[in-house]
Amino acid sequence: MRAQLARVDAVLVQAVIAAALSFAHLHDVASAAGQDGWKAWAYPVSVDLLLVAAWRRLRTGDAKAAGWCWFVIALVASLGANVATAGLLDPDQVPAWLRILVAGWPAVAFLGGTLLAHSAPAPREDTEDQEDAPEAVPELPAQPTSEPTPAPSAVSVPAALVEHARKVAAEHQTRTGAAIDTPTLRARLGVPAPMADAIAAQL
Repeated sequence: MRAQLARVDAVLVQAVIAAALSFAHLHDVASAAGQDGWKAWAYPVSVDLLLVAAWRRLRTGDAKAAGWCWFVIALVASLGANVATAGLLDPDQVPAWLRILVAGWPAVAFLGGTLLAHSAPAPREDTEDQEDAPEAVPELPAQPTSEPTPAPSAVSVPAALVEHARKVAAEHQTRTGAAIDTPTLRARLGVPAPMADAIAAQL
């Protein structure tokens, strides 16, 4: 545990020293390019914050092309300022192109930070698939099928019974003057209703 803490502390100390040196070099370049006072101290902050914003975008996994673009721009600005302070830049005779770059850096850093912070993340594929998928249509309950009603079976009537029924019908018509109806025929013959209907159909 102590060894791990010692390694972490060493890394933090090294990072703080490197950040302080880079911060000072950026300040010196900005000051030599004509940015005095608080403005010279603001330049290192803008460069380092753009680096952090670009690195964070690379870690999230969204819009990596934009993240790499602004990370390289901020890295070139930081690395260029650090190299320029190694005796390559005369503070008393700063070239005009460097003054232009330093003066235009705030606009570039503002644009990069805004795009990195407010660019919309790419939509996920599973969300698109869900939006494109058709809505499921609820299945309607199956209608109960009614069983067909069996047709009444034909009633077989003996010929003798039909002949007797004709005599009864003739007697009824002679006595009443009207044709015999099925209920009366059924009562006279003493047969079930289906058989009475079958006999009446044959009269």
